[in-house]
Amino acid sequence: MDQLSRRIWLDPSEGSPWAGPSAQGTVRRGLAHLGLGLRNFGARALAVVLPAVLMAVLLAQPGAGWAFEKVDYTLTNQSGQDFHGQALANSSFAGVAGRGANFAGADLSGAILTQAAFPAGDFNGTDLTDALMDRADFSDTDLRGAILRGAIASGSRFGGARIENADFSDALIDRASQRQLCRTASGTNPVSGVGTRESLGC
Repeated sequence: MDQLSRRIWLDPSEGSPWAGPSAQGTVRRGLAHLGLGLRNFGARALAVVLPAVLMAVLLAQPGAGWAFEKVDYTLTNQSGQDFHGQALANSSFAGVAGRGANFAGADLSGAILTQAAFPAGDFNGTDLTDALMDRADFSDTDLRGAILRGAIASGSRFGGARIENADFSDALIDRASQRQLCRTASGTNPVSGVGTRESLGC
């Protein structure tokens, strides 16, 4: 895992690296890197997706100061791997092949799971708050008790997923997926106290 770790350094004396007149260009480049476009997002969606995008943009920023670590599994095969209970906030699983991977109880808040495939995966009780999980495959996954508050999941597939007690509050999900999920939505998330049907707007 050590060889996969990347460290980001920020110099507080220099202020934010995305501040100033070049900010919009920086954000656009970050979005383009992730296959996204500003015109596809409203103000509310941008407020959710920008933290994950800016984290990705910062991977190439040199400097010194505060340190933030993330793990990069981009485009690797993690099928059947066991990540349960691990602290994986802001990590990248973009393009990962993760059939049957176990993320039960893991912290994937702010993680990037764009275009990844996790069919039959275990996300029971997983924290996916603000995760960027667009165009991903969550077919037949166990999402019971998971928290997906503010997650970006446009273009993702959830056929056969178990979602009892999951919290989808403020998540960006395709209308077709929302209707599909509402057919089996039930229960209340034990952490947030929000009903699954309520969070999906069923």
